[in-house]
Amino acid sequence: MNDWLKEMPGPAVLVTVARVEGSAPREPGTKMLVTAHALRDTIGGGHLELRAIEISRAMLANGAAAVKYQRFGLGPSLGQCCGGVVWLAFEPVTAELAQVMTTLRTNPRTDYWRLAATEGAPRNALFDADGNLVAGDAGAPRTFARTRSAIVTKDGWLVDPVLAPRAHLVLFGAGHVGAAIVRALAGLPCTVTWVDERDAMFPATMPDNAAIEATDTPEAVVAQAPAGSSYLVMTHSHALDERLSAAILARAADRGDVGWFGLIGSKTKRLQFERRLLARGCDARQIAAMVCPIGLPGIVDKAPAVIAASVAAQLLMTWEAQAHAAAASFAQRRPVLLEN
Repeated sequence: MNDWLKEMPGPAVLVTVARVEGSAPREPGTKMLVTAHALRDTIGGGHLELRAIEISRAMLANGAAAVKYQRFGLGPSLGQCCGGVVWLAFEPVTAELAQVMTTLRTNPRTDYWRLAATEGAPRNALFDADGNLVAGDAGAPRTFARTRSAIVTKDGWLVDPVLAPRAHLVLFGAGHVGAAIVRALAGLPCTVTWVDERDAMFPATMPDNAAIEATDTPEAVVAQAPAGSSYLVMTHSHALDERLSAAILARAADRGDVGWFGLIGSKTKRLQFERRLLARGCDARQIAAMVCPIGLPGIVDKAPAVIAASVAAQLLMTWEAQAHAAAASFAQRRPVLLEN
């Protein structure tokens, strides 16, 4: 996730998909970092990416000190079947841009809006969600549309949102399947809170998008999770699974902000839990929305890695649907202008 932010030795050029018309390999805001001998991330591959790499490396070889902003017709000039038009911004990584990237890298769960000049000398500024300048050029415009997608303004500024992932999973259980799911989600556009009372079960190293919560009171994590979180219960104890399920269903009924809830188990376990949760007073509609068994239909292999791949795909489908719904709602509102 956001490999373009990872440090690379030597001079580099940041390539950003600034604008798209029609069909294109990637969406506005997609980035790739190019050095003389290495790449981080991708703007979609194919001839477009090849040309972007060539242009970036020519800039590096010539010591280019200016930003380049270029239009590419994917069909006529590059022979790609997409057939759309893409504008790319090529920014030499100056000390100012490096400072912006360091701030983004060290605060991956915070929303930021980056402003970058699309012509002339490289200029970069980073603003938080309240419009406060946190890094970069103090002379950059202080009023701009807070969009969810990169745009280029009429006066030649790229407004480039770098938003924290909205998809968040609270995963209960550090067994084999839980560990496989954390590995499967590593690098995907989500964050994970991984919960278990057995501290020794967690691995020594963790993906950048996951955080450990070793606690004797896992039910409290349900109450503290961000609104819209997804929950996945797969602990070592059916009794604990039941308590956590009841807590999640209670939150869904009381706050209405549970994005998705999955419980590992067979159809038989589901029937048992339905009876027990009804006896606890849980809402029947919330119980009906509980996903159990988990994973995509048709995948029956019970190996942890297979379950993890199936559940990861299921979660991605859920999160993409939620993101599309949120984007549609966002598009109906007027842009919010940030001012200092």
